[in-house]
Amino acid sequence: MVSTQPILSATGLTMEFRGFVAVKDVTLSVNEGTIHALIGPNGAGKTTVFNLLTKFLTPTRGQISFRGNDITGLKPAEVARLGLVRSFQISAVFPHLTVLDNVRVALQRPKNLATQFWLPFSSLSVLDDRALELIDAVNLSAYAHLTASELSYGRKRALEIATTLALDPAMLLLDEPMAGMGHEDIGRIADLIRRVAKNRTVLMVEHNLNVVADLCDRVTVLARGEILSDGSYATVSADPRVREAYMGTEHE
Repeated sequence: MVSTQPILSATGLTMEFRGFVAVKDVTLSVNEGTIHALIGPNGAGKTTVFNLLTKFLTPTRGQISFRGNDITGLKPAEVARLGLVRSFQISAVFPHLTVLDNVRVALQRPKNLATQFWLPFSSLSVLDDRALELIDAVNLSAYAHLTASELSYGRKRALEIATTLALDPAMLLLDEPMAGMGHEDIGRIADLIRRVAKNRTVLMVEHNLNVVADLCDRVTVLARGEILSDGSYATVSADPRVREAYMGTEHE
């Protein structure tokens, strides 16, 4: 359900690298239950903002709050345990494990099995029901016993989403989920994101503007590390500054 209450917010977020300002005074609010896109031309600072929000970088200045709690000083694993989980631009699955085993590995931590290394591998069978539910949720049931290396690129991304869902996140951050995909895979992953977002919040960095227009409730546009525009897709796409910086060149 779409809410007007922010689940994730950033105020005055700034990131400097040896005098170069990659992100400058970014103030961002993501409402609970929405699909929110972060877009902009290459070099706009999108991935840096993502890394700041998920604590892979520590901001030079600014504050980040998740569910009303200040998470600015936390580590990536700590924010993940709070329910803020991200994917990466490059698919991060174990290529030589089966689809089922990849998801079972992801389920070990929330089930407190990750540190019980003395248990036999067969003990992970208790995770099978939940793992198969997640695999079905991303339309990979027919591929459960194939190794990840045998999957198409789009299905590998679907598997990665299944492994992030294994952590039962309240909010999912997707870094260019459609990158490198053909038309058929793009449609499949877009449908998957729509289903996933029915009971959680999604923030995504995405270059495919057709996907953004179709999926997202709200769009924030970055240019040169600063917010250029924010609002519905219709609002930001009509902004002449945005068209000049990004969207106009995209459709030429």
